[in-house]
Amino acid sequence: MRAYVFTDKSLTRQAGRFVWLALDSEKSGNAALTKKLGVQALPTFFIVDPTDDHVALRWVGGATAPQLQKWLDDGSAAVAASFGTRRPAAASPAEQALARADRLYGASEYAEAAKAYQQALAAAPAGWPRYGRAVESLMFALSQTDQPDVLARLARSAYPKLKSTPSAANVASTGLDAVLRLPDSLAERKAWVAEFEAHCREVLANRSLTLAGDDRSGLYIALLDARQDAKDDAGAKQVAAQWATMLESEAARAKTPDARAVYDSHRLAAYLELGQPERAIPMLEASERDLPGDYNPPARLAVAYRAMMRWSEALAASDRAFARAYGPRQLGMYQVRADVYVGLADSAAARRTLEHAIAFADSLPPGQRSERTLATLRKKLDGLR
Repeated sequence: MRAYVFTDKSLTRQAGRFVWLALDSEKSGNAALTKKLGVQALPTFFIVDPTDDHVALRWVGGATAPQLQKWLDDGSAAVAASFGTRRPAAASPAEQALARADRLYGASEYAEAAKAYQQALAAAPAGWPRYGRAVESLMFALSQTDQPDVLARLARSAYPKLKSTPSAANVASTGLDAVLRLPDSLAERKAWVAEFEAHCREVLANRSLTLAGDDRSGLYIALLDARQDAKDDAGAKQVAAQWATMLESEAARAKTPDARAVYDSHRLAAYLELGQPERAIPMLEASERDLPGDYNPPARLAVAYRAMMRWSEALAASDRAFARAYGPRQLGMYQVRADVYVGLADSAAARRTLEHAIAFADSLPPGQRSERTLATLRKKLDGLR
C-alpha cells in the first residue's frame, strides 16, 4: 500500500480530510491500542470517530486506489453523521443495516457484524454501490467466527456479481480457502474446489481488472493450496512456477527498491515450493543492500540458507536480522535460528534459543502476546528433549 497505492495522485483530495496515523504493531508501547482496535491481520485500516474514539469503518487487507477512495468517502460520511452534519433524510433498510454492521465490525464483534452484513445484503437493491465492500467485510467477519460453510456459499453467490470488479480476487481466493477447510465428506466439496479454482484462474486471466500484484499473488497461493490438498504434486509445481514468473515480472517493473522488495516474501515462498531456494539469494542480497535498516531481507536470507542447509550463512544472516528487529516478529526468527542450530548438530543451542523465545513471548503485553505462538514454541522445544 505504501509503495503502490498511497503514492497515487488521485488520493490527493483525501489528504486534508483526515488526521493520518500509522500504527507500528511491533512496538510494545502500541500494544494497548493494537488490542483496542482489534488488529487481526496486516494491513488493516481504520477510520476513527473523534467524538468517542470508536472505529467508524474498518478495512482488512490491501485495496486499489479506487477502492480506497470509496472507503474513505464512506468513512468520512459515517463520521460526519455522528457530528450531525450529514444525516440522510431516509436511509434505506440496506444502508441502516450496513451502518450497524460497520459499527459492530469496527468493534471486532464479528458474529453480530456478520448477521448485520447479511441483513444489509438481503435488503440491498440491484446494483447497490456498497455491495462489494459489504461482501468483503462479511467474508472477513465469517472467517473470524469459523464458518467456512457459510463463507463458501457467500462467495459462490457473490462471485458472479463481482467478477468484473477489484473485489473478484478476494472473493475467489477467500472462497477457495473456505472450501478447502470443509470436510472431505461433504458431497459438494470436490465440485466447489474446481469451481473456485476456475474463478481464480478467470480473475488472473482478466487483464482489464485493476489488481495489485499481491492480490494476484494471493490467487496463486489459493490455487497452490488447492493442488496440494488434491495431492497433485505436478499441478502444485506448475502453479508455483507460474506464481514465481508473475512475481518476477511485477518486481522487474518496480521503480524503487521498496516497491521491488514488496514481492520478496512471496518470491521466497514460491522458490521454496519449487525446491529452488537459491533463486532467492540475489534478490534478498539486493534488498539488504538497498534497505539497510530493514530486518526482513536478512531474516529471509536465513530462511533461504536454512533450506539450502548452508547453516553458517543462515546463522550469520540471522545475527544481522536480530540486530535490526524488535517486537513479536522476532518469534519467527527464533524458530528459524533454532532450526539452524539443529542443522549444526548443536541441540543445546537450539533449546536455549527456544527457551529464550518462550520467555520473550511470555513477556509480551496484551495485544502482542499470542497463546497460539507460545504453544507452537513449547511444542517445538518438547520435540528437542
